[in-house]
Amino acid sequence: MILDDTDRKLLNLLQADAKKTIKELSMRLELSSTAVYERIKKLEREGVISSYVALLDRKKISKGFVVFCHIKLVQHTKEYLTKFESEVVLLNEVLECFHVSGDYDYILKISVGSMEEYRNFMVTKLTTLQHIGSTHSSFMISEVKNTTAFSMGV
Repeated sequence: MILDDTDRKLLNLLQADAKKTIKELSMRLELSSTAVYERIKKLEREGVISSYVALLDRKKISKGFVVFCHIKLVQHTKEYLTKFESEVVLLNEVLECFHVSGDYDYILKISVGSMEEYRNFMVTKLTTLQHIGSTHSSFMISEVKNTTAFSMGV
């Protein structure tokens, strides 16, 4: 799908506040409510907009301890990769999991309440997954930038 400038402006507005009404969006874009509604529906149908979510403050829900855990598997076979991926997606503490190049096979972003909770997670959940050869954990000291918005360049 090719996005025009109006689509890009609309996506920027929705990323900033998805609760804006069609009327508010139409006023900002200088389009009719029907035109804005149709554009949104098209962006949803095409999968450009995949979902609408509420973003939570992790500190206020006692999940402020963030860990980036590097995982190395014992082997790089399709079977091992598939098994690890199917198991790691079931772990609620894991917010993001990336298969990466380099010294490690995966990087996980994990959010828990404390170092003690992380230790418990490692001992009772993560290290019980099959095919993990080694792990290396880095703990977030401070958050410099955190955004979910893509710049649409308009």
